[in-house]
Amino acid sequence: MKIIHKTCLVVAFMAAISSAKAQLNPLSAQYYTNQYVINPAFAGYNGGIKINGSYRKLWDNVPGAPVTQSLTADYGFKRVGIGITVNNESAGLQRQTRVLGSYAYHLKLNQDGDALHFGLSIGFLSQRLEETDIHGNPSDPLIGQYNNRKTHLDGDFGIAYTSNRLTVQAALPNLKDALKKETVKVADQQTFYSALSYRFQVTKGAEGIDAEPKVAYRGVKGYDNIWDAGVQVGIANRQVFAMVMYHSSESATFGLGMDFRNKYMISGSYTTQTSALSAYTNGSFELNLRLSLGQ
Repeated sequence: MKIIHKTCLVVAFMAAISSAKAQLNPLSAQYYTNQYVINPAFAGYNGGIKINGSYRKLWDNVPGAPVTQSLTADYGFKRVGIGITVNNESAGLQRQTRVLGSYAYHLKLNQDGDALHFGLSIGFLSQRLEETDIHGNPSDPLIGQYNNRKTHLDGDFGIAYTSNRLTVQAALPNLKDALKKETVKVADQQTFYSALSYRFQVTKGAEGIDAEPKVAYRGVKGYDNIWDAGVQVGIANRQVFAMVMYHSSESATFGLGMDFRNKYMISGSYTTQTSALSAYTNGSFELNLRLSLGQ
């Protein structure tokens, strides 16, 4: 029994390390191509229907390597935006599923395009260990206690200010801590996200180039706060774009993408590993797809 308990502790430790890596390096889509995934205030932003899918996996082809899958769909009409987010993460034996519904209100301030945005997401979070992948005794009581925990109520809140060029935003993800106090404290959850960006035109014309530098500042419970700084450069109304972002966790993200007719988007990015985990893995690759309708 002591051996089994030690095994469970190792499993829990490895799951925590994998989860922490996901929080230290979140989906790169949140910075430019799908800001709704981190801030519900962007649900329905710019109107129409947008369906985004993301898939991220470590380069290392090892059993139990962390995998993140995300699907969002949002729709904007008049001053209202609605959306749904489905996020699934697996790391070793750990499985986490998060499903949220979102409501956003977009308040125009003038005729020049300035606006305030407010958003709230509410849903549930489920965490469990995959018993079929256990090499040992799957009936261990510690595993049963972990999987018998109730599904948690969870949510996000966000605000944003946008103009034709400037975007300022802030979000409070993982409202589970505020909605229900846990007896077991988790030390790898995002506590806040904030970002400032400004888009300017480099060259004019049909093949014109624009650039949008961005600085973000985010908190992760149990770790030093992290700042991100980078830029996305777009060509031909951002139908072709490239992105680079440096993170104070001593990692970097590089991305390329194409948004054909601003309707069909595909992009890929590579994130180097944080300094704390660079000895264990080489980084992760992320694929993002988007379909935009009715804009």
